[in-house]
Amino acid sequence: MLDDAELVRQVLAGEEDAFADLVRRWEPKLRAYVGQIVKLPEEARDLVQEAFLRAWSNLDQYNPSFRFSTWLFRIAHNLAIDHLRRRRQPLVSLEAGEDEEGSALVLDPADPRRGPLADLANRELADALKREIDRLPPAYRELVTLRHFVGLAYNEIAELKELPLGTVKNKLFRAHSVLREALRSYLGQVGGIG
Repeated sequence: MLDDAELVRQVLAGEEDAFADLVRRWEPKLRAYVGQIVKLPEEARDLVQEAFLRAWSNLDQYNPSFRFSTWLFRIAHNLAIDHLRRRRQPLVSLEAGEDEEGSALVLDPADPRRGPLADLANRELADALKREIDRLPPAYRELVTLRHFVGLAYNEIAELKELPLGTVKNKLFRAHSVLREALRSYLGQVGGIG
């Protein structure tokens, strides 16, 4: 499989079909990221299409010393933020988080053998987690989205947000600590980490 840089070189050399490979590679993650920002799937889909159109039309301005994904996510981010400003809504909403080591706080899918009470507990925990994530400062919510819903590595987040790597790690650690503390009593009630 060709890396992004090679696909960009091919597109710039006239092999326009190579751009379809970039779209297939990045569209799902980009849609998840933008969807977390704008909260409406239809709007996210439209904004992602616009991001790819802008990337296509400005590909000759892309600086290959940076990752293509970082450049593409920045385009999409700017479009989403502009869209929100027009709508005047909050920045980001999430539905999951991570622990202090950067690992995802994973809610096990309901096991059909566990029964309706376990399903209810999982739904309640997911709702509690979403509420607590929504209470995080917008910058923390966005970093958690990039890390866990988009799947970017810490260094990719640092590059995208133009922040030092240590700052990204520190903010994510703080976000995880806040979430863990907020959910501690709840998790103890449902047999979690208490």
